[in-house]
Amino acid sequence: MLLGVLFLVLAAEFVNGWTDAPNSIATVVSTRVLSPGKALLMASILNALGALSGTAVAATIGKGIVDPSVINIYTVGAAMVGIVFWSTLAWYYGMPTSESHALIAGLTGAALATAGPKALILAGWEKVGTGLLFSTFLGFGGGLALMTSIYWIFQKAHPALIRRLFGRLQILSAGFMAFSHGSNDGQKFIGAFCLVLMLGGVTPEFHVPAWVILLCATVMAVGTAIGGWRIVKTMGISLTKLEPVHGFAAETAAAGTIVLASHLGIPLSTTHTISTTIMGVGATRRFSAVRWGVTRNIVTAWILTFPICGLVAWGTAKIVMWFVR
Repeated sequence: MLLGVLFLVLAAEFVNGWTDAPNSIATVVSTRVLSPGKALLMASILNALGALSGTAVAATIGKGIVDPSVINIYTVGAAMVGIVFWSTLAWYYGMPTSESHALIAGLTGAALATAGPKALILAGWEKVGTGLLFSTFLGFGGGLALMTSIYWIFQKAHPALIRRLFGRLQILSAGFMAFSHGSNDGQKFIGAFCLVLMLGGVTPEFHVPAWVILLCATVMAVGTAIGGWRIVKTMGISLTKLEPVHGFAAETAAAGTIVLASHLGIPLSTTHTISTTIMGVGATRRFSAVRWGVTRNIVTAWILTFPICGLVAWGTAKIVMWFVR
């Protein structure tokens, strides 16, 4: 059962590579600054480095959302089932989902089925709420403010110069975005993996070994390579028309927001953050530049993530515990 649950965690990390990790390279691919192959290689390396940069978010997920003393490995396994089910369904329709919210909702639903309300840790949920505010308001506001500043500074520059300059700068911003993704999203399933190791008696306390970081980062990169294009297309092409300068502004604003949250140990959604920064950047031209129909579908997927992942995880945990008893 221990190996089975660890496999489910890696399956969820693989799906994370489908649906969430592509956000870090969506804009740099859609603006044709980098080819998909080069963008993937860069994202894979910098995601891993970002995941190695700290363990604050992994600790929040592993021991700050639900109380490890009242759950078991079946709880985590049920949470992973909910994540894989919902994220695969959303990926099929090309909708980016928040693996952060899927993981939190899954753990919550499964923990409630296993131990009831006492399993939830209020302080962890306060960080989740802060992450929502970060990804929504700092994301949109940061993208809007940075793009407005660039327009003001370069208002007299020739368009060819702007494209050439920000075509180079976007490589740096995309790398920053990939690193920030690893520092936050990359750590979440690392935290779940280490939680299973502790619950299964492999480690005496919650600890994040380097081999777990490398394993999870590799699985996420493979997932992105196999199925990431659907999300790249939605985020980088369908949401709004992007030039390198827009991609630079969106990635820089999103990455700055994510790194700040990672430093504070706040789990937030990379999908939410890059989506809102792209909306903010697009809105600097005119609000009609953002395809709000696509935005509505993305927001709908966000809203459905919590109840669907939570309910699937709750039902799976109930069924598994019935068989175990």
